[in-house]
Amino acid sequence: MAVSREAMALGLTPGLTLADARARVPGLVAMDRDRTADRAWLELMADFCDRYTPLVALDEPGGVLLDITGCAHLFGGERALQDDLQARCIKAGMDVRTAIAATPDTARAIARFTIGKTQAIIPTGQEAETVATLPIAALGIDRDIDLALNHAGLATIGDLAARPRTPLAARFGTGLITKLARVLGEEDISIVPRRPLPPCTVERRFGEPIGRQEDVLATIEHLIEQAARMLEKRGEGGKSFEASLFRTDGAVRRLRVETSLPTRAGKPIMRLFRERIDTLADPLDPGFGYDLLRLSVGACAPFQQAQTSLDGHEMADEDVAALIDQLGTRYGKQAVLRFVGAQTHIPERAAYEVPAKDYPDHRLTHTQSIAMPDLEWAAPEPGEPPNLPVHMFEHPQRIEALAEIPDGPPLKFRWRRVLHEVARAEGPQRIAPEWWRSEDAGLTRDYYRVEDTKGRRFWVFREGLYSRETEHPGWFVHGLFA
Repeated sequence: MAVSREAMALGLTPGLTLADARARVPGLVAMDRDRTADRAWLELMADFCDRYTPLVALDEPGGVLLDITGCAHLFGGERALQDDLQARCIKAGMDVRTAIAATPDTARAIARFTIGKTQAIIPTGQEAETVATLPIAALGIDRDIDLALNHAGLATIGDLAARPRTPLAARFGTGLITKLARVLGEEDISIVPRRPLPPCTVERRFGEPIGRQEDVLATIEHLIEQAARMLEKRGEGGKSFEASLFRTDGAVRRLRVETSLPTRAGKPIMRLFRERIDTLADPLDPGFGYDLLRLSVGACAPFQQAQTSLDGHEMADEDVAALIDQLGTRYGKQAVLRFVGAQTHIPERAAYEVPAKDYPDHRLTHTQSIAMPDLEWAAPEPGEPPNLPVHMFEHPQRIEALAEIPDGPPLKFRWRRVLHEVARAEGPQRIAPEWWRSEDAGLTRDYYRVEDTKGRRFWVFREGLYSRETEHPGWFVHGLFA
């Protein structure tokens, strides 16, 4: 799969069988390829390249594609950007080859198949001339097509470009023609970045790296102010903020916080960032310092001015949102939940939990029901007991009950080895099964609100209609009213 410089000097090349390689070099040391480690290293390289542009894509097995359109001037031009990237990679102990061209396919072909040059910048319009001497394999085609073209005497891209394309498409498919056009610079495509492009990004570069946490936090606060001015012009607020800290050695540290409500106020956001830093298992290690800090607003929403009370204080909703943000940042979003209603009459399915930060903008669909904007239970009539119990069991608990058939309320029942004599009962409230649940439709339920002789109130139900759905209906207690 790969060889070191020493092995290459001895005449070994990728593609040899291990037996053939050891026959040539008896003392050869070989190790298994670790695809997971290769992928992790490529991800680290992509993170490092984020300093040049947010549009970075992996080009496996060993490449990274950057769209530097509109970014090169920040580094003094394309040549300066390329030199900086090359120098940083060499400092990190890597051998790299880089190419800048008008299309990603042209740059890829030149970087991977040009021998003897580690850097190249192809002027626009000279793509076809530059790649003409590259082998057919630079197109990224299948090995079978590569062999067939070489057997036909078409060894280079220039040989292939000189031939009529209609016969080539008929023989090898339109994919070959598409790859050829892209490598020749005749057709351009956009890369698919590995990280979504945020709607709002601001950054600060340093001539001398910084390392103190106070300086990092002060810079983040300044970037938040810049982002707030941009969001204010759009009439938006941010709900997700990510600070990317680029170290001089190429490592990247990312801090991400979220808010329940759209905001562009600096103090609450900074409070969350400080909370995030305090909860890190290992503190931020600046190494030799950070030379670039970037703040990205990953999620934006229309901003509404916070409603205040007459005494100038924020309303309770704002206080609750701030508490949710702080707890979510400290313990994780999944640790702070709230209930959301669902379109179903089955009590245990009528509500499910979602992260409080995602409410009310959640777009979740319950596995068996459709999400509703809010959970609202009908309030009881004045002087009447509540319609639903204060405490509802997650799973109904079976009881032994004595009741009149076919649909009378329970006269007495035994629950948890205790016998309860029913003094009063109200019902039934019949809930039919959800027939569209072919696998788990269940049986009809008749719910009763009952009170025993000691004043304790229960919510019980009979499962199954006598003689119509079952000969032996089951009884369950589902909740307690007090």
